[in-house]
Amino acid sequence: MKIVVLDGYAANPGDLSWDGLRELGELTVYERTAPEEVLERAKGAQVITTNKVLITEELMDRLPELRYIGVLATGYNVVDVPAACKRGIIVTNIPAYSTMSVAQMAIAHLLNICNQVALHSEAVKRGDWQLCKDFTFTLTPLIELDGKTFGIVGMGNTGMATARIAQSLGMRVMAFSSKSRELLSEMGIERAKSYDHLFHEADVISLHCPLTEETHHIVNAERLQLMKPTAILINTGRGPLVDEHALALALNEGRIMAAGVDVLEEEPPRDGSPLIGARNCYITPHVAWATRAARTRLMNIAVENVKAYIKGKPQNVVH
Repeated sequence: MKIVVLDGYAANPGDLSWDGLRELGELTVYERTAPEEVLERAKGAQVITTNKVLITEELMDRLPELRYIGVLATGYNVVDVPAACKRGIIVTNIPAYSTMSVAQMAIAHLLNICNQVALHSEAVKRGDWQLCKDFTFTLTPLIELDGKTFGIVGMGNTGMATARIAQSLGMRVMAFSSKSRELLSEMGIERAKSYDHLFHEADVISLHCPLTEETHHIVNAERLQLMKPTAILINTGRGPLVDEHALALALNEGRIMAAGVDVLEEEPPRDGSPLIGARNCYITPHVAWATRAARTRLMNIAVENVKAYIKGKPQNVVH
């Protein structure tokens, strides 16, 4: 069986092993694949894996031997899944591999905004503290999170993990979720009446929902207008959950205090992003998922997915 990894570098830049897949067939690994290279590289393969390389219906038509597409991520919008189903091609993803890493990044962004550790550390290294007349000095207001309201959009695995960390900081946690009020209450989480209610009440909004037609630009000019001027927005979900122009304007006009994002609408932002120059906006380059621990889980699950497919009992199938 021929197995082709189309863009393996992000998941495994060299610190992990492909041996698990290599044991299952004739393996070829490409670090990156340009759109015009996909057909030639995937030709003859029964199994391909992709992270961000698009697998379209047209491509499937030209790959008659293709039987399995493994997405090396949780989101699978890079594959035309209905077209794959129509052709009997199995599509799998990697669920829940980066839950704690992404939750950790969400809270890291929040703590960075509230405590500005790096900013103060650099000031000390510059000698600013030595010149201070007092025993202490601050460059920004420091914010205590205890008692503040942490609002969550998306109560899947990552949203739940983030909620637990926020609770450990003494925060009141609210969510607008399809989960019942009783279930959320058992976890110490209040159920908001609506998205608008959540945005109005929360001191912090953290996005953990999938990207769908309903959630596209769920953070827009209208909802930003509902937020407190002291509010903080965190996005470690998907870039298009946020209308970047509306958020940049709200930040620059001081209508919300700050934002911490790990994702943008265009990645990398080759055409620029209004958030890059926005006031009090802190951006990391889509790395929340990329701890070694999370990537190791991803690689292991990817191998198990292919093994399950070979045995005729595919797992983590998306429809």
